[in-house]
Amino acid sequence: MAATTTFSLSFPEADVALLTLDDPQSGANVLSRHVLDALEQHLNELDKRKGLAGLVIYSAKPGMFIAGADLKEFATWLDAPKAEVSGYCRRGQQLFGRLARGNYVTVAAIDGMCVGGGAEVALWCDRRVLTDGEKTAFGFPEVKLGLFPGWGGTARSPRIVGLSNAIELVTGGENIDARAAAAMGLANDVVALGSTEPSPTPSLRGRENNGDALLAAAIRMVRAEQATQQFRRDREQWAAPIAISDTELGFLGATASAYIQQQTKGHYPAPLAALEVMLGAAGADVETACKMEAEEFAKLFGSPVNRALLNVFFLQDRNKKSSSEPGRPRPRGDEPHKITSAGVVGAGIMGQGIAAANVKRGIPVALMDANQEALARGVKGVLNEVAYNKQLKGLDVQRAVDFAPLVNGTLSDIELCHSDIVVEAIIENREAKRHLFARLEPLMRDDAVLASNTSTIPITQLAEGLERPERFCGLHFFNPVRQMPLVEVIRGKRTSDETIATAAAYARALGKSPIVMNDGPGFLVNRLLLPYMNEAALMLCEGADLQKIEKAAKSFGMPMGPFTLYDVVGLDVAVHAGRTMAEAFPDRVVPAQIVRQLVDRGRLGQKAGKGFFDYGPAKAGKPPRGADSEEVAKLIDQCRAGGAQKFSSEQITDRLFLPMLVEATRVLEDRIVSDVRDVDLGLILGIGFPPFLGGLFFWADQTGAAKIVEKLKQYSPLGKRYKPTAMLTKLAERRSRFYDYVFTTETQRTQRGNEDSKIEC
Repeated sequence: MAATTTFSLSFPEADVALLTLDDPQSGANVLSRHVLDALEQHLNELDKRKGLAGLVIYSAKPGMFIAGADLKEFATWLDAPKAEVSGYCRRGQQLFGRLARGNYVTVAAIDGMCVGGGAEVALWCDRRVLTDGEKTAFGFPEVKLGLFPGWGGTARSPRIVGLSNAIELVTGGENIDARAAAAMGLANDVVALGSTEPSPTPSLRGRENNGDALLAAAIRMVRAEQATQQFRRDREQWAAPIAISDTELGFLGATASAYIQQQTKGHYPAPLAALEVMLGAAGADVETACKMEAEEFAKLFGSPVNRALLNVFFLQDRNKKSSSEPGRPRPRGDEPHKITSAGVVGAGIMGQGIAAANVKRGIPVALMDANQEALARGVKGVLNEVAYNKQLKGLDVQRAVDFAPLVNGTLSDIELCHSDIVVEAIIENREAKRHLFARLEPLMRDDAVLASNTSTIPITQLAEGLERPERFCGLHFFNPVRQMPLVEVIRGKRTSDETIATAAAYARALGKSPIVMNDGPGFLVNRLLLPYMNEAALMLCEGADLQKIEKAAKSFGMPMGPFTLYDVVGLDVAVHAGRTMAEAFPDRVVPAQIVRQLVDRGRLGQKAGKGFFDYGPAKAGKPPRGADSEEVAKLIDQCRAGGAQKFSSEQITDRLFLPMLVEATRVLEDRIVSDVRDVDLGLILGIGFPPFLGGLFFWADQTGAAKIVEKLKQYSPLGKRYKPTAMLTKLAERRSRFYDYVFTTETQRTQRGNEDSKIEC
């Protein structure tokens, strides 16, 4: 793509330039080297123009200003010398800095996403005008990639919005909306979308409803600034050191550092590095601050955490663009049907969450339950969730009124079965689900999709007896639905491609990340979670300290220890899932008897107030805190009657994650999924596998397959769950990466030819 096609330069008024961004080959505007070259060309042209009053930078894409730097291009720089990386930063700083040095006013007219490098472009402008649209967001997400802004963001932001606000923006990595930006002093004007105010510019009249109220406001800003010349005084102030005392600087640094370390647990170095740069540059002029930023940015670029987090970004990007099944193109004619109405059976926690996800996206939902009281609680729970207002941090009555018509609580099968899709979310019992399906299917339309939210029961088994098994699939949401982005879309043996495509598109319409997989016990996430949790309980009875196991898991980067996870999930649920997996894989699943013993004593986890830990009353808005239990300690002593061995932290980590990794290779060999990337994304989104490690297989690639095979040898007496699979052995022999592994059919192998760089199966 030629650089100039990304920009178009026009003059809506004789002395006002309009530089419009619009990448014709993408839904987003991103900043690549070619785009920077084009910007430089246009600025060179404008500098030659006499009598120019102002420049407005604008995007022709509704809901999208600039989505940041081109990360695919960034990835090609990961092994570049540090001097080249810092030089690239300096090039961007100096180029964008021209927006604050020209003899004319520069205004960023922002509608939609303005993040990363896009936010830096906007910050170098003299003024910023934002729309109040839902998609409008301003932020610096670079810390989520193991970096911080490198084109002047850490230098320019504290001089415009204050050091404290800037530290929060840069180190937190969260976006803010237009109103918050205005309150902070970052947005100089906020334009209401849909404004019909007549444009003062003849060339813009008649186009206001298409977003040109934003352009009109930007041009008014140019006129106002030319009249007052305030932008010139601001330029001088923003180029100077920040006015802050050493005492204030020290206090701000101490409090911000403590907060960042509490949030990151030491696993993410970028926020602290950004803080140090911003504090260190506070007493310098903006040019010196930019040089410091470029030097420190280069130190983080290409680091292990940066590489891992970039991998997570690409995993998520791939998921957004994938077809009905990763590695499998969707056949013609199997396009997804749009879901305009949904039914949910079961008004419990999961049913409420699924129903609320539909309502939030404007999809009418019929929520059915056989019990009137449970149904009433369910409808109330849905309305409470959808009425929550983040800004108010509480219930919003108007939201409840607006959403209430989309929720139909019913006891009737008939009211449910007019829906385009019906999702079952009742108890995890095979016969109960089959009985329900036999009742519902005859009432449903022939083209409707019937789905089960089962977490472990094979979809092919549940489909037995259905008249239309091709219209049936698994649609496994994770709890809590409002927070968990993953949905497993499970293909039974007779499920059609069209049904899978529809289910995946439906999950995306709910704002979720679907991973399509073939049928099998535990599917993907639960099949890999069980070895991790079960091994923790086995180690406990072998002599490992409970708190030491918890600490090892959290030090590795897991969001909680395995025993806390048992209590959150429910020990009875874990026992049921374990039984399902033991039936399927009796040669390698060794049930941990202590979990069964706790269930027999009513210790079911947080829902019962006791599990591996004892729980007191929870404080409002916070999860309950567990305390060590004397009863559990006695049970642990009893199960160690045969003796107890000592465990190092490394041994505990190996025992927790090596069986998970070995089982993950079996998932690929069994063709549950066809790509290691599906496994990595599924575990990150489904169980919180540490993003800073890039995913289970990405982490394993940093260790190396050969070293993993060697590690497994020392644990071979523990049984088949530690035995290397054929895939793992082959990778170790060839010194290849897991990310080189691809699944190919005979047809694909013939068409593409055998590539030595790939490990095929």
